[in-house]
Amino acid sequence: MPEVKLPSMPDIVDLDDESPEGAIHADQINSEDGESRPAIPEILNILPLRDSVVYPMLIAPLSVSREAGVQLIDESVGSGARVIGVVAQREPLTEHPNFDEVYDYGCAVIIRTLVRMPDAVRLIVQGISRFKIVERLGTEPYLRARIEVIDEPESPEGKDEELEALRRSISAMFEQAIRLSPQLPEELRSMTSSITELNVMADLVAAHMTLSVQDKQTVLETVPVVTRLRALLEMLSKEVRVLELTSKVHSEVSAELSKNQREYYLREQLKAIQRELGETDDRGEELEDLRRRIDESGMPQEALKEVNREYDRLRRMNPGSPEYTVARTYVDTMLAMPWSVSSEDRLELPTVRTVLDEEHYGLEKIKQRIIEFLAVRKVKGTLRVRQPILCFVGPPGVGKTSLGKSIATAMERKFVRISLGGMRDEAEVRGHRRTYIGALPGQIMQGIRRAETNNPVFVLDEIDKLGNDFRGDPSSALLEVLDPEQNHSFRDHYLDVPFDLSRVFFIATANRLDTIPAPLRDRMEIIELGGYTEEEKVEIAKRHLIPKQIDEHGLSKGKIGWTDEAVRFTVRNYTREAGVRNLEREIASVVRKATLKFAEGRKAKLEVKQSFVQEALGAPRFLHDEVAERMLKPGIAVGLVWTPVGGDVVFIESALLPGEKGLTLTGQLGDVMRESVLTAQSYVRSHAEDLGLDGEKISKAEVHVHVPAGAVPKDGPSAGVTMFTALTSLYSGRTIKPRLAMTGEMTLTGQVLPVGGIKEKVLAAYRAGVETLILPEDNKKDYLEDIPEEIRKQLKTHFVSDALEVFKLALSKK
Repeated sequence: MPEVKLPSMPDIVDLDDESPEGAIHADQINSEDGESRPAIPEILNILPLRDSVVYPMLIAPLSVSREAGVQLIDESVGSGARVIGVVAQREPLTEHPNFDEVYDYGCAVIIRTLVRMPDAVRLIVQGISRFKIVERLGTEPYLRARIEVIDEPESPEGKDEELEALRRSISAMFEQAIRLSPQLPEELRSMTSSITELNVMADLVAAHMTLSVQDKQTVLETVPVVTRLRALLEMLSKEVRVLELTSKVHSEVSAELSKNQREYYLREQLKAIQRELGETDDRGEELEDLRRRIDESGMPQEALKEVNREYDRLRRMNPGSPEYTVARTYVDTMLAMPWSVSSEDRLELPTVRTVLDEEHYGLEKIKQRIIEFLAVRKVKGTLRVRQPILCFVGPPGVGKTSLGKSIATAMERKFVRISLGGMRDEAEVRGHRRTYIGALPGQIMQGIRRAETNNPVFVLDEIDKLGNDFRGDPSSALLEVLDPEQNHSFRDHYLDVPFDLSRVFFIATANRLDTIPAPLRDRMEIIELGGYTEEEKVEIAKRHLIPKQIDEHGLSKGKIGWTDEAVRFTVRNYTREAGVRNLEREIASVVRKATLKFAEGRKAKLEVKQSFVQEALGAPRFLHDEVAERMLKPGIAVGLVWTPVGGDVVFIESALLPGEKGLTLTGQLGDVMRESVLTAQSYVRSHAEDLGLDGEKISKAEVHVHVPAGAVPKDGPSAGVTMFTALTSLYSGRTIKPRLAMTGEMTLTGQVLPVGGIKEKVLAAYRAGVETLILPEDNKKDYLEDIPEEIRKQLKTHFVSDALEVFKLALSKK
């Protein structure tokens, strides 16, 4: 077929993608053969259209690229049958549609112009008449069907006024749509008024409007004119409303863009003028730098909103105003906070274990807890892990604070420490409100800012020494900080925006638990650090303390060395503490004496032996056999006590006096300890016969009980069995067995109840030379778990549950 030149038209429409929106009225193009209405065969070749609906009397450009469609065109034109049927697909993405995937109603068209292109066949078709598929004849190689032609109906009689009203309404709506839509050309305004046939006008408007395929198909399938016009009017009304909203949104966006562009151009012009005049705007550069930092800060939405508000105030403010400094300080503080900066945890567990072992000897329970946390962190991967909130409780000098630093080093996190000792103001934790002059964030936020990451190891030192007064209670403010269910949105008074503390690894340290409020204590995982054994102190001295002091005094291992005997002699005879602070001081004294010798001209290496230690430190301060030194008489018993600085042995003395005053107590005893003496006395009197004592003599005797070290206040129930032993020893005239000590609370019925601080008490007994211990039965698990095996082998320990057992085990024969 010879190539035919395409006439000028709005668009060549791709059958696969577009709808024939460039439809042209039949009156605008002369047909090739002058036929007013070609004959429509009863059987038609059916061409499916994607996103397209063609109407009668309208001309539309089409582009056919699918193989079946090209074959249909070739065979139809080749056989001289230029009339084909076009129907819309129900799903435009279907590549090879069958009859179920196309609509039953379509339009018979005549091919007016055809041109072959390398990638498609392009045609101009003119709609002839609506039709309905009544019989499906074939689907290969293309669709063929028997059709029923649907003639255009005549205008109904007696409805001229309604039809005219509908025509005017549609014309008005169409003109409004043309005005609002940039895709519709202005030339279409006169088209509705120039067309007299209402059915053609309805098809024309539907063809040009951006309606959905379903809506256009509805217009095609609706034959009665009134019903078709009503349906079209409803569709037009909806489309006009959408166009109005679109136009409104576009206008608002354009206005905002215009405003921003105007401000940008004006600022650029102002900068250019200032550069020409040689004037520099330091404040402008400063504000620009702030703006850039705000945009790059990664703040959450609420924080960003607050900072932007202060920044806008800052821009409008005179730099000389006092408020300017306040606003600028706030913005700088917010920008300094690590909102989205965090450090990666080291998850190689053997490496972490090695780092912890290198820096601290012993403390297996705590090291294991850290390893367990990192194991969970490793298994969960990128998922958030709840950070532990630990509380290390133990005597001074056992390494609680330095252990926190070692944990940070092992995990490769930043380390922050604040001391809570003596803190009385709640604002130290939560910060001051910005209404006050000189307001600052609280210590928590300042610590996070100094760390420059949002997941540091944060040590709250001496949490048991918090105070309170008229300024508030800091321990109550810490309730939110140390609660994993609340601290994800901690709100500092100064910042006044939520900050996520749930990624922070909090570690609190304390010497005692009883001064920590119960709600705060409940929020922390308590890990008790007992005192060190002699062997542990020797190892700590050799691994850490001696090398540290040698280095601090400017010496080297080549100049000075310590023998094991010298280290053990120093530990045993010059210190008696739970920790190692005094030991470090004694070692420093020895190293200073050695440094003096090198300063005086010594060249040879100095080997520190027991004699040099005694020369440097003087006579031993403590004897290892403290218990053996005391001469035991009837009425004396050896007890074990716990103190904030470790365990200790205490000698309880009692004496019979002439008279009938009853019981006299001295030695600064607290109420609980006084009650323990009275309980023991009552038990002895009520069970004198069982104990083999003279009940009448006991009832008439006056007894004085004294606990030495009278300047030191003493309290607690754990001396109950010791008081009982001292009284029974006094009344029976029998001394306690040598090198024996005991602890335990005693009831009025003689039951022995468990007590705390077992590790500290047992270590104190071992240091003092005790060989036999009497402990409550319920403390057996603590003894086996906390006391090293090498010490347990050297002690003979009895676990009792009744006072009569204590009486039989503690007293020697007459």
